[in-house]
Amino acid sequence: VVIADVSGKGIPAAIFMAVSRTVIRTTAIQGMSPGACIARSNSRISKESSNGMFVTVFYGIYNVKTGEISYCNAGHNSPFILKENGKVEELPMSTNLIVGIMDGFEFEEGRCQLEPGDTLFTYTDGVSEAMDVNLEMFGEDRMKASLAKVPQHTCQQIIDTMKADVADYTKGAEQSDDITMLALKRLS
Repeated sequence: VVIADVSGKGIPAAIFMAVSRTVIRTTAIQGMSPGACIARSNSRISKESSNGMFVTVFYGIYNVKTGEISYCNAGHNSPFILKENGKVEELPMSTNLIVGIMDGFEFEEGRCQLEPGDTLFTYTDGVSEAMDVNLEMFGEDRMKASLAKVPQHTCQQIIDTMKADVADYTKGAEQSDDITMLALKRLS
């Protein structure tokens, strides 16, 4: 499971994201731990970074038998776990650096457990930082409230609810950043 967000906008940012995606993907298929994968990817990506570009990354390996996710969060927004009972938990904030700034860093890993019916919800900052016409952000509290409304829904329904709540909140204000969401639900 990977979600990432590159700094900047336009063609240079798109190219940097394409390079980052390729590097992370080709590194990940070598079967190393999330922290080792991101450290090696960072080494390669930092050599390609120009003009201070960087990428935030959440990379997790999901064990389909146990529901455990081992992950490395490199400066990305903290994902949420939506429990089947409606409780919403946020994973600890990352202390890792962002990817692409400088070579030579190690990246810490974390672990979380999905029980049957639980959903991991990851997103880019375009969701939490979506602004209304008064330039006030949607924020994490509204995100948690949106997630708490849909604990037993499918991944698509969870994402559709979040999209609708963000659109309702922004009420026609211009979108200032990209919005990407990814949900992973443990069925059994």
